[in-house]
Amino acid sequence: MQMENLINMNKDDIQKNSIIVSNGVESSTSPKSEISYMDEISEKDELSNISLKTEKEETKEIEEVKEIAVMEENEETEEEEKYKNILPTFPREVYEDLPEILSKAVAKGNSDEDKDILLLGSIVSLSACMSNVSGIYDQREVFPNLFLFVTAKASAGKGRLALCRKLEEPIHKELLEKQRQDMVEYKSALQLFKATSSSSELGKPQEPPQKTLIIPANSSATSVFQILNDNNGVGLIFETEGDTLAHAFKSEYGNYSDGFRKAFHHETISYSRRKDKEFVELDKPKLSAVLSGTPSQVATLIPSAENGLFSRFIFYYMNIKPEWKNVFENCGEENLDLFFEKLGREFYEFYNQLKSEQVITFSITPEQQAEFNSFFSDTQKKMHCILGDEYLASVRRLGLIAFRIAMILTVLRRKESSEPSAKLVCSDRDFHTTMSIVSVLIEHATFVFNLLPAEKMYDSKGKSNKQLFLDALPKEFNRQDYLKIVENLGIKAKTAEKYLSEFRKAGLILHEGHNKYSKNKNSPFASKITW
Repeated sequence: MQMENLINMNKDDIQKNSIIVSNGVESSTSPKSEISYMDEISEKDELSNISLKTEKEETKEIEEVKEIAVMEENEETEEEEKYKNILPTFPREVYEDLPEILSKAVAKGNSDEDKDILLLGSIVSLSACMSNVSGIYDQREVFPNLFLFVTAKASAGKGRLALCRKLEEPIHKELLEKQRQDMVEYKSALQLFKATSSSSELGKPQEPPQKTLIIPANSSATSVFQILNDNNGVGLIFETEGDTLAHAFKSEYGNYSDGFRKAFHHETISYSRRKDKEFVELDKPKLSAVLSGTPSQVATLIPSAENGLFSRFIFYYMNIKPEWKNVFENCGEENLDLFFEKLGREFYEFYNQLKSEQVITFSITPEQQAEFNSFFSDTQKKMHCILGDEYLASVRRLGLIAFRIAMILTVLRRKESSEPSAKLVCSDRDFHTTMSIVSVLIEHATFVFNLLPAEKMYDSKGKSNKQLFLDALPKEFNRQDYLKIVENLGIKAKTAEKYLSEFRKAGLILHEGHNKYSKNKNSPFASKITW
């Protein structure tokens, strides 16, 4: 055994001291050459490890790049989803048979949203020019006047609303010119009075009324009320920067928010004039308003949903789209300013015909009344279930808004009649157009309502957990289905069961049988809006 070990050791020594042949060059072994050999081996191993490490790093970097690309793609997809039409636009049938002047106005819209704001802007701005038209709603006399707020982020396209101001500019300019002439005569008469009369005030010329249709939004409260009074209670506030009105409301002398609320229902506005120490009562004000601004400007103007001003406005929310528009398209045609100025002159002729009649009355048919009451009864039940008592005022006033829109459409339709009557009855086409418009406005108002600072528990899309749950439910479902839905939404099962019970009581959900539910197909929302 010892001999075998000795032989093996000798073999090892012989191998260590053998001649190493590398690349055809003989090299005698020595301690130095042995170290060089070991260094060479170590260097090769190190290069091999570096190579492997580099490959791993490259693979890792490639994977990271791919991951980043996927993340960016997902972000782009999310961004695209974000900019898709979150809120509905008016259905196409709305535009199929509008009164002529409205058809011409919306024809210049370059998108569905653009058409919607041109339609709403035209309807609301023209509502200030029909002061001798009225109808009976809830046993009270009401006039066509409306309030509109178009809201969107900066550069979303709400500036197109300004074109609608040109529809009533001929009326506004006529009143301004008349006022200017009256002021010239007044100053001349006053100068003559001062030159010829004694210190007595007897026979002193009276300053002429400040007649104008469009009222500056940054006026003081007394100034706004005085202009309304001088113009027989009629006026239009048209402001494309909503915070102008909001800042006026915050100033010491500019807060006429209460006057706004009263004017919506034509309630008497009382104010005093310090100059003449005069107490004035403005009976049946007929004020219309067209505003636009960002969502934050809405919150500045109306800080809470509890503010009664919110429920008096039509709200339309525009979705911003990250798309560049061809700004040179149709440049060879008549520009929009000239086009709307021409429409304004066309309406001016009709306006003069309209005001030549003392009183024009409006009504809807008994069949339309039944459909109207059914629609808003169902709407009120649904919205109360989802948003509670705070939203009831909005639904109820939206009923009045619908009645006024129908009135305006009917008045404008009168322009096309060969035998205009002083008693106007809404046609079925204008009634259904109105209801289609209002069905969409309900969702826009709900969206803006949920964005107000005072409201809690809403997601980035402006919806409550209850509304998100209702939206997510399929047409038919069972308990297992809705429990999966609430798990994804982060809603507790007991809360979901409570919501479901409230939906059933409101008639939104039907209990078809054991563990079998369905959405109510008879709801007026089913065919128009996906809630």
